[in-house]
Amino acid sequence: MTGRWALAPAEDGGVETVALGPDGLPAGPVVREEDLGAAVRARPEVTRWVWRSTADVQPRLLATGVRVDRCYDVEAAETLLLGHEGRLGEPRSAAAALARLRGGPVPPDPPLRSAEPGSQSSLFEAGPVRVPLKDLVEVYADQQRRHEAAAHPERMRLLTAVESAGMLVASEMNRTGLPWSADVHREVLHELLGERYAGGGEPRRLAELAEDISAAFGRRVRPELPADVLRAFAGAGIRVKSTRRWEIESVDHPAVRPLLEYKRLYRIWVAHGWSWLQDWVRDGRFRPEYLPGGTVTGRWVTNGGGALQIPKVIRRAVVADPGWRLVVADAAQMEPRVLAAISRDPAFMEVAGREADLYQSVSDRAFSGDRDQAKIAVLGAIYGQTSGDGLKNLAALRRRFPQAVAYVDDAARAGEEGRLVRTWLGRTCPPAAGGSADTTEEAGLPQEDGPETGPPGEPQQRMPGYASTNSRARGRFARNFVVQGSAADWALVLLAALRRSCAGLAAELVFFQHDEVIVHCPAKEAETVAAAIREASDLAMRLAFGDTPVRIPFTTAVVECYADAK
Repeated sequence: MTGRWALAPAEDGGVETVALGPDGLPAGPVVREEDLGAAVRARPEVTRWVWRSTADVQPRLLATGVRVDRCYDVEAAETLLLGHEGRLGEPRSAAAALARLRGGPVPPDPPLRSAEPGSQSSLFEAGPVRVPLKDLVEVYADQQRRHEAAAHPERMRLLTAVESAGMLVASEMNRTGLPWSADVHREVLHELLGERYAGGGEPRRLAELAEDISAAFGRRVRPELPADVLRAFAGAGIRVKSTRRWEIESVDHPAVRPLLEYKRLYRIWVAHGWSWLQDWVRDGRFRPEYLPGGTVTGRWVTNGGGALQIPKVIRRAVVADPGWRLVVADAAQMEPRVLAAISRDPAFMEVAGREADLYQSVSDRAFSGDRDQAKIAVLGAIYGQTSGDGLKNLAALRRRFPQAVAYVDDAARAGEEGRLVRTWLGRTCPPAAGGSADTTEEAGLPQEDGPETGPPGEPQQRMPGYASTNSRARGRFARNFVVQGSAADWALVLLAALRRSCAGLAAELVFFQHDEVIVHCPAKEAETVAAAIREASDLAMRLAFGDTPVRIPFTTAVVECYADAK
């Protein structure tokens, strides 16, 4: 009995399945069955299911209590393969892949849609083109051949496998949800914002701050409108280019302090206020829609709900169920450690193989113990700060860790020249990409000064990167891409390993953000889960990057409330 089977739901609600051979082609007859869950449950020996889209199949399986160990997501694979072939942006559906394979007209992908609060449907679900099983298998077999043609076939196959595993994790987290106390959330909002006024207007504290701001300017100002604030500053003889915190906090004017506080609270009110609570929290769970690979670098995003931008003060509402705990794990200095692994710089790998503070270790070797200078130099190498003090720091870093700096320099040069740039496993940056919303936090900017996003109900930050005509901008993006993308690939391997470790436990993965994972589990399983995270990190490093001394340690906290973890 073969370990791989393909399945395709039929239009009448049934399902077709077939065993697959080593070449990806059918190894037996097509079996027609009436029930999807029963078809999978009846074949426990299957080690990997091949299907069109996890977002289409997995929610139905979970609804019947069926959990698969591994899958191969044809449309996720098509996205990765198109990128590797320098064709990212072409339609990614199985129907489009089939049309390309047969030389026919290629149908466009369905349009993206906004998530409905609490919805369990998929972002790409709007009118999917169903592909019969025999056609799906034809696409799958061709994808196996395309994997073989990749620059590093084994790495590319691993990338596709963990991207598919990420799809499983996301689907399960979408269903499980993040534990959330609506009562605590309301208490926090009342503490921060005061009473709500009838009619949906600004709560009391915002109204008071708006009055203070207007009084400071000597005119009526609407602080929620940046243009109005800029005019008010101009009227006071102060020229500022934006209302971002880092720009206006140095301005000497009595309106600055209440304005900064207004901006902080206004963001909470709009993004995670009472309306958000009503829309997104049901039965003690916040259920956003996680989208693996939602950015060019492979980082995840969410379709509505703002799950990846939960303010620290609102994390007080993330509370474990009675008798349960939250195991909150943060990867320490993940991206610099990944750079050490992919660059194979001996000295940098030696530093990154320790669990000690990496920046302090770098400073002891290259910056006379000045940790701040070392951190600026390392992040400058990754993010492209190559002027002023950044250039001087980079030169010092290059002398001590030449291979690490050369690795990102080479990527930047390739980006500037319009060549394809790849992560270690093979995720590919298109030559037209430049600029990213992914880098805000790691670049050292406070999160509230990052890219402004739309209302929580709108799709946010999918596939950032723009067709820049600035070669230096493309170079900076490519420099960061090889590190950030490789880190995102490593995180997928970690998730796949952690998911398997938790399979025999009551524990459930409930949150993931590029360098942080939260597992909700009974208190008696907490230490087991914490150990599983550490083991998954080490396994992910070996599988993703091979035999290196580099390790990515985790800071792990076992808490009842998310806010207590940091």
